[in-house]
Amino acid sequence: MSEPSTSLRHSLLIRIAGAMTIVTLVVLAGMGGAAIMAETARGNAGALNIAGSLRMQSYRMSTLAFAVQTPSAQDADRLALAHAVTAFEQSLYSPALSNPNIVGAYSKSAVLKQKIILGWNQRMKPLLSAPLGSEIPNNGRELMRRTQDFVSDINQLVQQIEQDTEERIGFLRTIISVTLLTTLGVMLLTMVFFHSALLKPLRALLTFTTCIRHGDLAARTPYVGQDELGCLGHAFNLMAEDLAALYQSLEVRVAEKTADLERSNRSLELLYHSIARLYTGTLEADTFKLLLREIEEVLALGAGTTCLMEAGAQGRVSILASTLRSEDGAVAFCSVSSCAECLEGEAMRYRELAGQRVLSIQLRDAERVHGVLQLLVPTGGEVDPWKMRLLEALSRHIGTAIGTFKRAERERVLSLLDERSVIARELHDSLAQSLSYMKIQVSRLSGVLAREKNSVETSTILSELREGLNSAYRQLRELLTTFRLRIEEGNLTAALDKTAQEFEARGPVKIAVETQLTNCILSANEEIHILQIVREALANVVHHAQAENAKITLCGEAEGRISVTIDDDGVGIGNQQSQTHHYGIAIMEERARSLGGALEIMNRPQGGTKLEVRFVPISRRSVKLHQQSA
Repeated sequence: MSEPSTSLRHSLLIRIAGAMTIVTLVVLAGMGGAAIMAETARGNAGALNIAGSLRMQSYRMSTLAFAVQTPSAQDADRLALAHAVTAFEQSLYSPALSNPNIVGAYSKSAVLKQKIILGWNQRMKPLLSAPLGSEIPNNGRELMRRTQDFVSDINQLVQQIEQDTEERIGFLRTIISVTLLTTLGVMLLTMVFFHSALLKPLRALLTFTTCIRHGDLAARTPYVGQDELGCLGHAFNLMAEDLAALYQSLEVRVAEKTADLERSNRSLELLYHSIARLYTGTLEADTFKLLLREIEEVLALGAGTTCLMEAGAQGRVSILASTLRSEDGAVAFCSVSSCAECLEGEAMRYRELAGQRVLSIQLRDAERVHGVLQLLVPTGGEVDPWKMRLLEALSRHIGTAIGTFKRAERERVLSLLDERSVIARELHDSLAQSLSYMKIQVSRLSGVLAREKNSVETSTILSELREGLNSAYRQLRELLTTFRLRIEEGNLTAALDKTAQEFEARGPVKIAVETQLTNCILSANEEIHILQIVREALANVVHHAQAENAKITLCGEAEGRISVTIDDDGVGIGNQQSQTHHYGIAIMEERARSLGGALEIMNRPQGGTKLEVRFVPISRRSVKLHQQSA
């Protein structure tokens, strides 16, 4: 909206000045006219007095003329007549009767005065100056007639002067009336103009300012124009629009800041809860599932998965927690992509999987990548920058927590292995040497008894003693080997592969290993127990089963249970009668109970033996206990 310009013809000041000028001019014109009329009427009263005295003087001169023309006339009478004639002429030619305002050129008064002057010089004055011998009656009658005519002319002059004076006074009265009425009219029009051009706009502006003061920014003044108040009203409307826009902008900014604060609070709350869960517990599936749900809720993203890199299996990951549900139309990520595709590329990147957009974030600490976090992105959408920053911070915390947990677990394993190594050295230095010494003594005793040709019963007892010592020595060596086992970097799969290779070297048995520990986290103690059970079972297979093939299966089942299975194609459990074999079974049962599970041994329908241990890891048991208490 452009601002209107004030032109001179629309200016209030110009119009007000014009109105005042008109009033002033009218007043000045009236005053000037009245002054002129008063000036023209000046001397009329004196002229009237002198003209009226001419009548009296005419009658007096006539009377003195009669007296002078009588025989008894005296010089005093003649002198009085002369003085009367002189006084009459002085009055007739006085300045009062010569005033142009009264007897101006071509006026009736001037004509009448000229007539009087002619009558005086031609008729009255000669008659008044007649010789003494003239006949009085004739002169008297003539004098009376002429005097009457002369006085009649003087009366006409007096009446004309009176009439001129009244006309001037009436004209002066008209000028004053017109001036007064014109002034009143101009003042009335000026007041009307002031009311419409000043008072009404000022009231509108005052009402507008009152509305603005009470917060009604939608109010507008209707008075806009090209004069000063119209420009002021237009400026007020522009100001109101600017204030409304500024107020709306402030409201938007306040709403944005409020949303930012709420978002920051939710982000901080998510970080706090996530850090509290990650650094105060273990790597539990439910912990990460709850974290995924909070990420979905706070960041308005889709379902996701958390995958951990399997120890010792470069480029392979296993699903730790997932909120993907097939009934919601989500596609399992692992069914449409490989582990290498998840781990390669940038730390944070978008991927297209089966028509769905996925945000992939690597979980890493300062040392290495521990896994990947994958989240579904709404269709056709981009994750906001603040969400990306929050996810980056969360991924760092998750990676750091996983690294911390793995390092702590590795330290516990190393501590446990160091302790077992100490026990193995003590056994080797004490019990193993004692058994070796006993084996030597039994060999010596056997030679002595052979020379002395003892009974068959003695030989049998000696043979059993030798077999028992050999078995005890072999079990001790097995125990020492077990104590000296190390699961490097928490890699149970590598330890099982190494154990399979070791027992393949002892006998003609081909041993296969299959591990599927998806979503399963094992403690160091549980890994050691599993490895020892597997070694004990493989020892039985090599020494007693007479098998050609064996298979070790370690997998996770429903509800978080772990299944450890050793299959062989040997003679079966019913045909293995060795006493040491029963001792090994007892040891495996004890270890299964330590894991919180049970040992089950059965013959396979196709031949051979199947040994199975099933248990729930301690991490899963703690989750269930927590859920039950909650």
